[in-house]
Amino acid sequence: MSAAIWVDISDLPDGWLARVRIDGGAEHEVTARRAFLDSVAPAATPQEVVHASFEFLLDREPPSAILRRFDLAVIGRYFPEYEEEMKVRFR
Repeated sequence: MSAAIWVDISDLPDGWLARVRIDGGAEHEVTARRAFLDSVAPAATPQEVVHASFEFLLDREPPSAILRRFDLAVIGRYFPEYEEEMKVRFR
């Protein structure tokens, strides 16, 4: 059973700030830069990409291991398959 994920998006000059809450977990602040989202999922909304990114992370690690603040682009440093998986998912 997967955890429920809530994403609240607000605009930033060069992208978005997402406040994410995982059921039973901590709250997270995630930046999603416009250029990054355009490269991995140009047809998706920022909320869809952030939600999918947290599903991706939760498939690989417990909620307690997810950074409290980060930019979506850093996920690829820890999980090299991340960007390609987002591209396939939002093709």
